[in-house]
Amino acid sequence: MDIKSQLLSLPPYQPGKPMEEVKKELGLERVIKLASNENPYGASTHVTAALQQSLTALSIYPDGYAALLREKVANFLNVQEEQLIFGNGSDEVIQFLCRALLTSEDNMVTADPTFSQYKLNATIEGAKVKEVALVNGVHDLEAMLAAIDEKTKIVWVCNPNNPTGTYVNETAFTRFLAQVPEHVLVVSDEAYYEYVDANDYPETIPLLVDYPNLVVLRTFSKAYGLASLRIGYGVGNANFIRSIDPVRPPFNNTSLAHIAALNALDDQAFITNCVQKNQVEMKKMESFCQKHQLTYFPSETNFLLIDFQRKGNDVFHYLLKEGIIVRSGEALGYPTYARITIGTEEENILLIQALEKMLQSMSVPVLTD
Repeated sequence: MDIKSQLLSLPPYQPGKPMEEVKKELGLERVIKLASNENPYGASTHVTAALQQSLTALSIYPDGYAALLREKVANFLNVQEEQLIFGNGSDEVIQFLCRALLTSEDNMVTADPTFSQYKLNATIEGAKVKEVALVNGVHDLEAMLAAIDEKTKIVWVCNPNNPTGTYVNETAFTRFLAQVPEHVLVVSDEAYYEYVDANDYPETIPLLVDYPNLVVLRTFSKAYGLASLRIGYGVGNANFIRSIDPVRPPFNNTSLAHIAALNALDDQAFITNCVQKNQVEMKKMESFCQKHQLTYFPSETNFLLIDFQRKGNDVFHYLLKEGIIVRSGEALGYPTYARITIGTEEENILLIQALEKMLQSMSVPVLTD
């Protein structure tokens, strides 16, 4: 059978190494996963209690329109219910947008490096991908604007950016948005929105009133701690959202995901607590980097991208043997870096101890010019 030619050169998405696999492989009793930017504090107790009461209706299809969740999210964001589209994670909404808008005659503009799913899904649709290099880890919006032409259908702004953790500020984003042609969809991917502490981070939801070519992506996978249930959403112009909805598969969210997200939204105190703990532990990691003169990107997320001046894969394998899973920067466009999720206080103590030992060890050679 003939497969689309563009698929033949595409690598599959490589998730963080599973904890159980590492335990079995290395004979370890305890493994810490700091690779996929999950919430180390889990989900709200509101969620777990609600899920336990909802296991008797597993034979019934979920609400394909997500009516209860749609109403709650709309009220939470102060938008119309018709402005929302729900996906199996915000990753699936990225897929919806590419499938609905892109053909082999089109192109899209994205930063480099950034979240891999923009390029992957555009390539599957046969569209040309225009990648614009980051400047000091931040989107170069002026260069991205210059890359837009009459065949551009989508421009992606991952804000804060994955894998750098950096952000585009309000002034830069609104100036950029005002200059993007009306035929181009601007996607602000805000998976780490809840973790942002910067005062000048753009509040994009109110901008939807004036910019029908803007879509904002959010997720319950990160701060809300619902990664395993795969639920995220897009917010945009109601007419646009209605027009792309046919690409969404039927029943693409589970009933349990709906219930979990509904109850997660009700416990904003949990989110505030998680964010505060993240900030405390982030400062400890930054202090560690400063102590050892390690370069890192200032982050508005729950992860830190650190230059260890060693091959990222070597850092990954060293820490793996210590029972700590991180993400090598070699696959993320930063060959001497590692991306490390900010864990709990206990996890970070063990992480820093392992890193201290690694930096003193000759088993991970320092790269020199």
